[in-house]
Amino acid sequence: MPVGTLASVKSLTTEQLKSLITHHSSPITDPQIILNNTYHLMLRPGIDLLEKLGGVHKFMSWDRAVLSDSGGFQVFSLAAIRKVREEGVEFRSHIDGSTHFLSPETSIDIQTRMGVDIAMAFDECPAYGLSRAEVETSLELTHRWARRSLAARSSRLAGLFGIVQGGIYTDLRRRSVEEIAALDFDGVAIGGISVGEPKGEMFEVVNFTAPLLPEDKPRYLMGVGTPEDLLDGVAAGIDMFDCVMPTRNARNGTLFTSSGKVAIKNAKYADDTRPLDERCGCVTCSTVSRAYLRHLFLNGEIAALVYNTIHNVWFYLDLMRGVRQAIALNSFGSFRETYLSRLQES
Repeated sequence: MPVGTLASVKSLTTEQLKSLITHHSSPITDPQIILNNTYHLMLRPGIDLLEKLGGVHKFMSWDRAVLSDSGGFQVFSLAAIRKVREEGVEFRSHIDGSTHFLSPETSIDIQTRMGVDIAMAFDECPAYGLSRAEVETSLELTHRWARRSLAARSSRLAGLFGIVQGGIYTDLRRRSVEEIAALDFDGVAIGGISVGEPKGEMFEVVNFTAPLLPEDKPRYLMGVGTPEDLLDGVAAGIDMFDCVMPTRNARNGTLFTSSGKVAIKNAKYADDTRPLDERCGCVTCSTVSRAYLRHLFLNGEIAALVYNTIHNVWFYLDLMRGVRQAIALNSFGSFRETYLSRLQES
C-alpha cells in the first residue's frame, strides 16, 4: 500500500497515483488501496474540516480503498511530549506544540469520521531495546486498548484490524496473537516491527508470528520494507504491507530497479542514455534517460521527484503483481529465488 500520510502520496497528484500508466499500450499497474494517517490528519487539516469536506476519499478525489493508521505509532515516535495512561495518550503536536489527546475511542471516532475503509485499533508501539517486563506491560495495555477499540466501532466503519505487539520476545508475540485473534477483528497486523532492531531479529519475529495468525483473515505487516523484505514477508505468510521507503527514497534520489538500487546523483550516470530500468514499463522508464533524471535531481527540479516517485511506486506495485501471479501459478518459490539471485548478481 503506497503511504499517503497527509492524504497525498508525496510528489504525485491523485490522478498520477490512480493511473501509473506506462507508455502507449504497455500494461497499467495501479494501486487499489493507500494508507492515510490519523495523527497527521487530526492535526492538519483537522477532523472537523476533513469531515465537513466529505471525508478523505472526497478530499483527495480517491475512489478506491483507504486504510488508516490509528495514530499510535506517530504519538510515540513524533510527539514532542507525551503522557501515557490507561485512558489514552496526552501529547503535544510536533507542529506547534498544542496539546491533544488520543484514546482507543477517539482514534476510532476520528478514523470513522475520516471515512476510511479499514481502520486500525489504537495500540502502544514499544521501542526496541526495552526489557521484557517493560514490553509485557505495554502489551497488556495494547490488549485492553484493542478491546476498547472494538467496543467503539460503529456500523459506519467497514473494516477494523487488530495489532499484535510483543517486541522481540516470542512468548509475548504468541500471547498477543492469542489475545488479538480471539477478538472480532476483520484482519490482524504485526506491529512493532522495523523500529530499530537488526534485520535478522526482525524476521525472526515475523517468521515466528505470521504462521500463528488466523488463516481466514488478512495478515498485515506494518511499516515494511525493501523489495527483499516484501518477498521474505510473503514467504512467511503476509498478505499486506505498507512502507514509506519507495516514496522517501525517491525524494532522496535512490531508485529501485530489477538489478538493485540506483543512486541517480552518481557521476557515472551523467552521460547514461539508457532507461532507469530496462525491465520496467513505467512512464519514467519509457520516456526519459538516466542522464536526464540525474540532471533534474542535481538541479532540484520538482520533475525529478515526480519521475522518481512514479518509478519507485510502480516498481513496488509491479513486484507485488508478480508475486500474486506467481502464487496463483504455484511458483512463488522459484519467483522469489530468481528475483533475489538477480539482485545478488548485480
